[in-house]
Amino acid sequence: MLNKNLYIPAEWDEQDAILMAFPHKDSDWAYMLEEARNCFTKIIKTITSTKQHVILIVNDDEDYSFANQNFNKYVHPAVIPFNDTWTRDYGPIFVKAGNNLTCIDFKFNGWGLKFAADKDNLVNGHLSCYNIFDKEVEYQNKLNFVLEGGSIESDGKGTILTTSECLLSPNRNGEWNRFEIKSYLKKTLGANRILWLNNGKLIGDDTDGHIDTLARFCDDKTITYVKCTNKDDQHYLSLYAMEEELKSFVDSEGKHYKLVPLPLPYPILCDGKILPATYCNFLIINKAVLVPIYKVSEDKEALKIISSLFPNRKIIGIDCRTLIKQYGSLHCATMQLPKGSLSFFNFRKK
Repeated sequence: MLNKNLYIPAEWDEQDAILMAFPHKDSDWAYMLEEARNCFTKIIKTITSTKQHVILIVNDDEDYSFANQNFNKYVHPAVIPFNDTWTRDYGPIFVKAGNNLTCIDFKFNGWGLKFAADKDNLVNGHLSCYNIFDKEVEYQNKLNFVLEGGSIESDGKGTILTTSECLLSPNRNGEWNRFEIKSYLKKTLGANRILWLNNGKLIGDDTDGHIDTLARFCDDKTITYVKCTNKDDQHYLSLYAMEEELKSFVDSEGKHYKLVPLPLPYPILCDGKILPATYCNFLIINKAVLVPIYKVSEDKEALKIISSLFPNRKIIGIDCRTLIKQYGSLHCATMQLPKGSLSFFNFRKK
């Protein structure tokens, strides 16, 4: 039975902390570990400069000591083995009903069996054993269903925005059809509406079209999205078709959304391959919005647009040229933990 009071909090709702994982020598960052650590350190210090907490997963005691020595009191390291640093996709997804929060632990299978994920898939269980979650928070094991945080967007009022390519991927929940997945998400996440995008994908994206690379809620009436204006660009037709779909969507009151396009960054290349750079991968925290930038001409326009969408938050550009080398960006490397979810006093760090 659908709980009509259940919903996923919006990212702009108040948060307790941001969950991140620090690159280690056995991760995919090994070949550029110092560069990766410098980038993650910059992100962590930017978040904590606003006096917001960061729960930082570290792989071993050596990295635990590094975190304690190099970060301030707002960073809380925890030794938990992990494969990769993209906490957006294996971190906990919270739902709320009244004042009650539930931490849902979905299965993570390396973006459709593309990469190892055995350790990542256990992280939320370890976090629960660490007593990081408030004693009033219910932990639910939903490891029978594959779902990544970057594949869904919530407006905080029961609407979920997602992509068909990702959620209907045969290597995720291949035995489930669209109707069954829709019904499951409505029951488990309290969604009363699922908005499916059937078009739109960035070249180089290995997530099968995560929504947080393509389109984002800025409030329950506004969606910002990636737009390609160059008809000769390989992205043009797919993103144009996605834009037309967005124009057809209506909010919970039956009114068309305010749609705000973001530019597509000039192609960011690595070894001759186009990387999936996007400004949609911004992170909303309590007092600021962190925006990925790539040191290209489109950065300035993107920052200006996002500033207009969040007038009450400070807009901070973060150089994400390092992150994009592993085909992710700022939002991918972070997961917000909503207010009331954590118990810092009971948190056992080691």
